[in-house]
This record gives sequence, structure tokens and C-alpha cells, in this order.
Amino acid sequence: MLSQRLLARTLGVDAKSVRVEEVELVEENVEIRLRPRIKHRWRCPHCQNRCPGYDPGRERRWRALDFGRTKVFVVARVPRVSCSEHGVVVAAVPWARHGARHTLAFEQLAAWCAVEMSSTAASRLLRCTWRTVGQIIARVVADLDDDELLEGVTRIGIDEISYRRRYRFLLVVVDHDRRRLIHAVNGANASSLGGFFDLLGEEKTAAITHVSADGAPWIKRVVKKRCPNATLCADTFHVVKWAGDALDQVRRDTWNEVRERRRYGHQRARGEGKVLNDSRWSLWKKPENLNDAERARLDYIAVTHPRLHRAWALKEGLRVAVTGTGPGAIAALDHWVAWAQRSRIAPFVRLAKRIREYREAIVATIENGLTNALVESFNTKIRLITRRAFGFHNVNALIALARLALSGQRPKLPT
Repeated sequence: MLSQRLLARTLGVDAKSVRVEEVELVEENVEIRLRPRIKHRWRCPHCQNRCPGYDPGRERRWRALDFGRTKVFVVARVPRVSCSEHGVVVAAVPWARHGARHTLAFEQLAAWCAVEMSSTAASRLLRCTWRTVGQIIARVVADLDDDELLEGVTRIGIDEISYRRRYRFLLVVVDHDRRRLIHAVNGANASSLGGFFDLLGEEKTAAITHVSADGAPWIKRVVKKRCPNATLCADTFHVVKWAGDALDQVRRDTWNEVRERRRYGHQRARGEGKVLNDSRWSLWKKPENLNDAERARLDYIAVTHPRLHRAWALKEGLRVAVTGTGPGAIAALDHWVAWAQRSRIAPFVRLAKRIREYREAIVATIENGLTNALVESFNTKIRLITRRAFGFHNVNALIALARLALSGQRPKLPT
């Protein structure tokens, strides 16, 4: 028979903590009978205190790492113990988590596979269902150190991401300095964000110096209430998007005026209307990224529809102002607000009012160079996780897998 030390090493446990009693081939599976050594017997799985026995228990099986093409199972008789704090519970074993039916090494491999490959590939490689892999991920994530994840956080980014239709959102919080996900929870609202600050605690919350976010009013309210000393930075991408939305509203209004003037009714755009309909990307793109056809279309709009061209110029002016640096960019932002107020273009007049409300946060972004770009990249990775798994029935499974993959605590391949 193989040595006890070699078998224990193969199972991913320390030979000093278990004793190999028997190895046998049962049908097409290998069964290895283990027994914890004296030091590791009769311990509560929650507090690890040594407790008096309650009963001799029964024989239990755990799935272990395969030997090539052969499945391996660990078999042991595990008693129940009577803990003064946790009551009657099944005694802890050195090779598996409490309540699990897989060894620690197998669960580590399953967690690694779930992060590195698709759900179908992981299930086929491990020869188990994806639901089983999801339960393993939940147990692995439960063992991660939350305190270490939230330690030393000073600059955070907050955003929401839709994970399912009908307005189902996750709240995502990212550490800018260590570039990792530190919190994700179902529901993007003031209460869920307040729950994050409760989890963080008053001392760690007071240590936060900068918060980047989009223009959601509920984020601004909660941050001002819970982190009054933190600098709120408005994401420049969303500020430019506001200008893009205002520009698109002006383009649609112009198209409707042309359609009414030409009496096309509800017919598809033709002639001048088609030029306006096709000019959407020409108006959205940066001038340096336009091709010859798009540049010619923009020149045509400048001659035939000067109001729409002025709206495009306002959009570009705001983009240049908020993406700049230094006092010049702040002066350009103030100049743009005055320009938009005098433009007599209703969507941009409303946008100027909104920019005035968020001026402090936009100026903080210009001065500190802190945007939500890192948070948006994490959102893209969460969407990739969802797509690779073809969706999740339970949002907690998505949160657990995202935490495992993006929190800087990725599982290592057991070698």
C-alpha cells in the first residue's frame, strides 16, 4: 500500500493531522478511509474548541481530487459533539469544511475552475453539476477575510450595474488604490449604500478621502451624509454623456421640424431628413476620429442647420473642459456654463443648470484626476462573468463569483 504521507499529500491534507486506515477499490471508485489524529478529534467546527462527544456518529463520504480518470472518495466515521456555545454539531475534520461533501483541495480546484473557465467546462472537468460548483464557491467566499479587504481604504468608486431585466441592479464599490472589488450587493439605492458604510464602520469611513461616482442624486446624498469630509468626484464619462443626450435631443427636434415641414408624416426619413437621421454618429464622435464622409456631413449641418451645429459645438466644448487639467480647465468649465445659458437651446440650458449643481464634484475630478473608469472596467468584467455562465438564477451566486474573481483574493490552483 502507498505510504500514509503520500496519500495524505495527494488528498491535500497534512499527514500529521490524519491517519490513513484503508484504501480500497469499490466498483470504479477509490475509497480512502481516514481518521483524524487525537489532537484533531472532538472539536467544534465553529469555535474549534475541544468538546465532549454526543454520539459515535455515522459514516460520511467526501469527494476528493481524482486519481487520473478515477473518482476518489474520503470515507470516515465522524461523531457529533456537544459544544457549550453551539450545541450538538458534527465534529470538525481536517480535510473538509463543515457541512461540505467535498475536500478542501477539491473545493479549491473547483473555485479556480469557476474563475478561469466557463461553467460548462468547469462542470465537465470536475464531473459535477454547476449547482454544486456554485455551492462550493459560496463556501470558499464565506472563508475570505472581509476585514483585510476593507482595511486601508481611502479612495473608492461607486456605481450600479444591471444584472437582469426589469431594473435589477447591483451596487458595486471598488478600491481605487488597490484596484479591486471590495463590496457588491443586490439593490442599488440609498439603503444598500448605507449598508456598505455600516459594514465599513465609523473609523474606516472617516478615513475615506475621495469618492468617485456618476451623477446619481442618491449617491451624492448618502456620501455627503456618511462621509462629510470626503471629496466627491463626478465621473467625466457621465458628464460628457449628459451633453451627448442633450445633443441627441436637439438632433431629434430638428429632424421632427424637417419632417413636419416636408409633410412626410410617419414615413421614413428621406432627403434632408435622412441626412439628419444618419448624422447621429458624426455628431457623437470626436472631431479627430471623423472620416471624410462624416466630416462632410458635419459641414453640411453647419450650413443648413446652424442651431444643431451650435449644439454640437457645445457638446465638444464641455468634453474639452471636463477632460482637461489645471486651472485652465476650471475656467473653461465656467465659460462653458455661461455659453450654454446664453445659447437659447433648451436641452443645453437645462444641462447648464445641472452642471452648476455638480460643479464642485466636476472641479474635484479635474483637480484630482479621479474618474469611474476603473469601476466601469469592473462592471464589464461582471457582465462577462454573467455572460460566461449564461446568467444566474440567484444573484448571490453572481456576487460570490465576482467577489472571488475581482477582489484580489483569487483562488490558486492546488499543486
